[in-house]
Amino acid sequence: MMPRRLLQLFTGLAMYGVSLAMFIRAGLGLDPWDVFHQGLAGRTGLSIGTVVIIVSFLVLLLWIPLKQWPGFGTLCNAVLVGLFADVGLALIPAFSHLGGQIALLAGAVVLNGIASACYIGAGFGPGARDGLMTGLARRTGWSVRTSRTLIEVVVLGAGWLLGGSVGVGTVVYALAIGPLVQLLLPYFMVPAADKAPARGSEDQAQEEPVPAP
Repeated sequence: MMPRRLLQLFTGLAMYGVSLAMFIRAGLGLDPWDVFHQGLAGRTGLSIGTVVIIVSFLVLLLWIPLKQWPGFGTLCNAVLVGLFADVGLALIPAFSHLGGQIALLAGAVVLNGIASACYIGAGFGPGARDGLMTGLARRTGWSVRTSRTLIEVVVLGAGWLLGGSVGVGTVVYALAIGPLVQLLLPYFMVPAADKAPARGSEDQAQEEPVPAP
């Protein structure tokens, strides 16, 4: 099953990066972490993909006090999502009319859901931001939902102050991505008997298997 798992991992991360580019080109608002990434990119002059990569590795440093270790997929996630986000931005045009923006937003949500199900189902370990949420929950005794909400409120507020895009897309993502991933995940989950657990992958079975990039 290893070829299938690797294909799912890399395909999922590529689609995740492209979906981020689609959210940005739709211009209707981003998910909390990407509001933060966009705000930092605007302030620093770096591409948003570069910012995603830098933030991913900074977040991984926060895993150390949580006594958590990255899996192979965690490291791939940290690099590839940002790279494919920049590729997507180079290829996808911005839309100036509302109909096109709505269509692009809807496509971004669906693609993000498929991408998330692909890389979670491959079982190579959580993304840096997911691991931070689940690690914090484990160390503090909070629920994953509480940890996720706390972290995302903080990064959303920081991103908004930095000039990141908050809008209807932020709300649509928050409401749609969880149910969508839960619906799609069974179709992409590699059976446990066909894979060895990746370090940190036990966190993926927790309350909300919905990634942050």
